[in-house]
Amino acid sequence: MSEIRRALLIVNPASRRGARARAAAAKAFADAGVHVDIRVTERSGHAGMIAAAEYPGYDAVFSLGGDGTAMEVIAALAGTEMPVGVLAGGTGNVIARSLRIPISLKRAVPMLLHGRDALIDLGRLDDGRRFAIGVGVGIDATMIAETPAALKQKLGVLAYVIVGVRSVLRFDQFEVRLTVDGEVISTRASAVLVANFGTLLNDLITLGAGIEHDDGLLNACVFSPRSMRDFIRITWRLMTRNFNPDPCLIYASGREFILETSPARQTQADGELFGPTPLRITVEPRVARLLLPA
Repeated sequence: MSEIRRALLIVNPASRRGARARAAAAKAFADAGVHVDIRVTERSGHAGMIAAAEYPGYDAVFSLGGDGTAMEVIAALAGTEMPVGVLAGGTGNVIARSLRIPISLKRAVPMLLHGRDALIDLGRLDDGRRFAIGVGVGIDATMIAETPAALKQKLGVLAYVIVGVRSVLRFDQFEVRLTVDGEVISTRASAVLVANFGTLLNDLITLGAGIEHDDGLLNACVFSPRSMRDFIRITWRLMTRNFNPDPCLIYASGREFILETSPARQTQADGELFGPTPLRITVEPRVARLLLPA
């Protein structure tokens, strides 16, 4: 990776950590001897516009905000070979956690400046929106939709956990028709995730064996626990990387996915709420360049 001497930092001031995170990031870049120009977003979509317009002349572009801000920047610079560093400033920080980037900006900034860069695949939805980690329906989308803003502000990612457990206890299932490269899977499920990364929450959970972010494939993970015992068993398997066959887990990898549910369900992409099913999802191989810890 080339030395980074000039960086563009795009900050979402409405994110959970706000102005305090901006000051901490500025200090971390100064301590590392890197010149940084800071741009503040004013509305949804603005981060991507800033990145696309201003990235020439910089050695790297950094986002500071939630997952939505990070994906705006990543998507805007996909295909340019401009390296993007994701700094955690939101509530869930799914992307930063999945990339093993520390939440602490004092630690994260020097780790990314002196780390490595990697080309990764992105998923693409029919409206052109891209995602880095995954798009899902079921428990994960319900968790994001039903977590009150006040609880997120107070508890951070723990708020999602509390609401997620409540969602699990309802055992809310739905009919799924998932088409992967023309092959159809029909079942009942509590959650479906079309994933690009195989691990979540700093490697606490591994979704499945052989899920790589740079192999030109996405991976569908279908979870269908029928009881609390099933839920505990498959959660333990994911935490301990036990991928032996299980009647409550279905995996399928491919390049094109059509996700249909009955009834229609709200979805999430990289921790941000998205529209209802059905969805058509394709992969864009190795199109984004991200900065990662060494």
